[in-house]
Amino acid sequence: MPKILIADDSETDLQYMIAALKDTGCEIITAHDGEEAERKARQEDIDLIILDIIMPKKNGFEVCRGLKRDENTKDIPIIMVTSKSLESDRYWGLKQGADEYITKPFEPIDLILAVKKLLS
Repeated sequence: MPKILIADDSETDLQYMIAALKDTGCEIITAHDGEEAERKARQEDIDLIILDIIMPKKNGFEVCRGLKRDENTKDIPIIMVTSKSLESDRYWGLKQGADEYITKPFEPIDLILAVKKLLS
């Protein structure tokens, strides 16, 4: 069973993403800030990370960059899900190593399709 880490400091957004992915057959674990996300990504056997950008302690750009530079975590696909919707934000997110970039608000199907694509 694939394990997905969802990192978002908004409990509402976390619950929305968990609900969207509940029928995918994946195990979901959560983090509420960037440092917790990075720690769990390194400690757990994670298959995919869904990462908010604006979070306390470390932002999603920093977490993504750190994980993609680490030999042990560089191959974990990362989907950035964020309210930062400028083209420059998207460019910067992908430049940090994100595999997908989804802007909030989004439809659950968009997240499901990105997850399925990256886990296949």
